[in-house]
Amino acid sequence: MTRQIVYSVALSVFVFTTILTIVSILTPHWVSYSVTADTGSTFTKSIGLHKSCSSVDDPSCRPFPNDDDCRDDQFFCSMWRSSGFLISFATIVELATLITFLVVMAGGKYKRETGWKLIGCFLIADAAVEFASMGIVAYLFDNDSQFAIPGWSLDWSWILCTVSASVSVLIAASLAASAWLLPPEDDYEYLEDPNDA
Repeated sequence: MTRQIVYSVALSVFVFTTILTIVSILTPHWVSYSVTADTGSTFTKSIGLHKSCSSVDDPSCRPFPNDDDCRDDQFFCSMWRSSGFLISFATIVELATLITFLVVMAGGKYKRETGWKLIGCFLIADAAVEFASMGIVAYLFDNDSQFAIPGWSLDWSWILCTVSASVSVLIAASLAASAWLLPPEDDYEYLEDPNDA
């Protein structure tokens, strides 16, 4: 039987994973490039799901991918935009999961006994969407010609997404384990029988 404290801890950890997802969307550090010239100056470029930043551009950041990026490679742009859409969709699934957590926690013993299944489904759906988004970026990183130059690497925004999805799976597994392993929660305390005294 999943108890209130188990849901509270799971919710706290899930709020943290939601923050990781939002940070990964907002920061342009999914794929990065850094090289130091013979003169000692360093050139850096980092690409996020929705913008690209470079140490030599003015302004340093711009929307990505734009029409110039897509002129020669429609496949890359379609896949990159799909990844951005999926991770944005994951935040909607996470919002639904947060609401489900609150409803189950406020709903009493019966909802806590059965609600872990619904929350688990939402958590697994969130993880699947995030893994798909992360997988698209990893696929493009491994196979697109613009990342063939040595110096490119998957960066910390990609790692945040991976951690967020992995922790969602662990939370789902923990809720299921607590439902199976913990004894039922009691809604009342037994009273002393005066005849036994």
